[in-house]
Amino acid sequence: MFLSMNWIEDFVDLNGLDKEQLIHQFSLSTAEVENEIFFKGSDLKGVVVAEIKSVENHPESKKLHLLKVDAGDSELTDVVCGAPNVRVGMKTAFAKVGAQIGEITIAPRPLAGYTSNGMCCSEAEIGISDDHSGIMEITDDVPNGTDIKDIYQIDDIIFEVDNKSLTNRPDLWGHYGIAREFASLAGRELKPIEVDDLTAYNNLPRIDMKIEDPLCQRYSCLQVENIKRNISPVNMRIRLYYCGMRGINFLADLTNYLMLEMGQPMHAFDSRKVEKIRIKRFDTPFTFKTLDGVDRNIDENTLMICNDNTPVAIAGIMGGLDSEIVDDTTTLTLESATFDPVSIRKSTVRLAHRTDASMRYEKSLDPEMTTVAIGRFVNLLKKYDSDIKVVSSLTDEYAFRYDTVTLDFDKKFVDRYTGINIDNETIVKTLTSLGFDVKLDNDNFSVVVPSWRATKDVTIKADIIEEITRIYGYDNFDINTTRSPLYPIRMDKVKSDEEKIKDMLVKRYNLHELHSYVWAYNDEQKELAIPVEENIKLANATNPNIETIRKSIIPTQLCQVNLNSSYAADFGIFEIGRVVDGLDENNLCVEKKNLAITLFSKSKDVKTLYFDLRDMLAIITDDLKHKELTFEITEKALAYQHPVNLNKIILEGKEIGIMGIVHPVVGKKIDKKAAIVFAEIDINMFASVENSSISYNEPSKFPAMNYDLSLELPQNMLYSTLKECWKNSGTEILKGTRIVDTYDTEDIHSMTIRFEFASNERTLSSKEVQDIMDEVINNLKNIGVNLRG
Repeated sequence: MFLSMNWIEDFVDLNGLDKEQLIHQFSLSTAEVENEIFFKGSDLKGVVVAEIKSVENHPESKKLHLLKVDAGDSELTDVVCGAPNVRVGMKTAFAKVGAQIGEITIAPRPLAGYTSNGMCCSEAEIGISDDHSGIMEITDDVPNGTDIKDIYQIDDIIFEVDNKSLTNRPDLWGHYGIAREFASLAGRELKPIEVDDLTAYNNLPRIDMKIEDPLCQRYSCLQVENIKRNISPVNMRIRLYYCGMRGINFLADLTNYLMLEMGQPMHAFDSRKVEKIRIKRFDTPFTFKTLDGVDRNIDENTLMICNDNTPVAIAGIMGGLDSEIVDDTTTLTLESATFDPVSIRKSTVRLAHRTDASMRYEKSLDPEMTTVAIGRFVNLLKKYDSDIKVVSSLTDEYAFRYDTVTLDFDKKFVDRYTGINIDNETIVKTLTSLGFDVKLDNDNFSVVVPSWRATKDVTIKADIIEEITRIYGYDNFDINTTRSPLYPIRMDKVKSDEEKIKDMLVKRYNLHELHSYVWAYNDEQKELAIPVEENIKLANATNPNIETIRKSIIPTQLCQVNLNSSYAADFGIFEIGRVVDGLDENNLCVEKKNLAITLFSKSKDVKTLYFDLRDMLAIITDDLKHKELTFEITEKALAYQHPVNLNKIILEGKEIGIMGIVHPVVGKKIDKKAAIVFAEIDINMFASVENSSISYNEPSKFPAMNYDLSLELPQNMLYSTLKECWKNSGTEILKGTRIVDTYDTEDIHSMTIRFEFASNERTLSSKEVQDIMDEVINNLKNIGVNLRG
């Protein structure tokens, strides 16, 4: 939000103060100010008021005119001008020879055979609006030759406040609220805002208005007629432009001006089109054309302002095209209202349309401001269009009131929280300058929070401490080391496992950790032929590409691999993130935390990469749980999964995840020559498995004996099936088995297994080892496994 120091100085006298320093102090104490401060008008010099004395058409151009202008000098000045609106007697902004406009210095210039000794300027050219349709017309009665900066507030300091820092401060969405902060920081008095006395119209007829829905907290309105002015005063247009708004017409500009001044959005209806105001919702959806000419879909949850049963505006967001103020409008019905902030926020999301008004309504505006804003509007309307006539009494319905917030505390409370001694007088002065009603009895304070801070901002005593200390200045605090007991806290089991897994994947396996959003990317997945799984969807999603919450992280990672496949021949990525698997019996999301790993390689074949991933998971499990993972073949369920090479990951008899190869169709879309494998594990299930205790065995002093078997296996037989054949054989001396080689062709599936025998009591004989192996070979034959010849 852009703010004008000229505007702020309407309400607080800052003469003699360093305004840049004040802005910096405001940033430290109240809201974050963006880095750049704009000094408007500083690059404009030598532009004066000039009157056009004669106009002749250029003999060789249909667009150019030859002018003689009176710029306050002893002689008239010859100027060549191409503006379409030039006429005799018109006063305009004239840049004399030697004038400075931005980086341009005006000099005599030959133009189509004639010399132009200066330039007649548009408002856009001198930087006070975006209107470049013609030269500026000055209607004020000022002498020719007067510097334009002497009659209009072109010199100004503009600074921008980060909107996010104002979220909890609805009172700061207008210049008057900002001026209150500057007054407190500078120790100056805040001037009361000038308003019209609306009680003078109490004897006039009321407007037919009724609130029919509790989402409207307060609705105030007034009717005014005999409005003759159509163009806003120059200074008003300048302020609007400097603060990021364009001029439209006098009435529309005045409502925008009030919104930027007081933070209270207002709307002016053409009274010819609004007679019976009703604030309500409709039972059935319909379309409604707003001021920007867009047809919007209105549902049964959107609050509408109606002329009886005909909608004329979306409450708190935007007016309707059919009731807008037009050039011939002379009678208006003025609206000043507050609405339920949550309702406005939801409506803007559903409509995908956020406006300056809705941004303010979302912040919980003070209902007490509606009538003040109308009083201010009438005051300014009379100031700039003195013939206007108020033809109704103030019609006001106050349906919802915020509770008055009173906070009681003592001096000890302030001292304990701040750690310094701030005297009672300073506390009272600070809070009073911010609008709080303070009563002091010895060292006991009773503070009534002003209505503009009580909607959601200041609610507890700690908030009062913040008000005192930020104005006092955090940089004025003594620097002291806090002495507080620190107790060690044991890390949560799941978090502990997460951190260890991350360390291993990064340090041992050189994987890259990524972080992604929780939704599925429809467009990106579609490119890879991966349909988005049906799941929970975001209500009123503004982007259909991200409306579905993901069930798995793997499709997200495949999209990430696709984006990065050209940057490296081999890489791996992982993420520990959230997924949602439908709803539970209470209609709440079943949220899970998963570990997802995807490996990509152009140098390794898919089998090698697959076993690299298997070993990675096995080693992590062994290091963290001291237990062994097992794998079981499972059937393909999703488009990105390989129809054959897909396995369940099992730990302690629980299925904790899945590991597989990417489907060839998906793989080819990423890279035809690359191998891609993936795994996904439920972190909570993994962490729930208890660690096995580590046992240590004394190594045998007698020589060990190894025995290798080369076996031919039926297709798809797993190593875990083979292990059953020696589970009960030679348990005292068979210390372990492991795969030392595999060999596969289209017809043969072969595996070499090494059996390791040892005894702590004696040297083993060949016969006792052979007896055990004979038993194992016999068991293998019973399941169709033969020795390879």
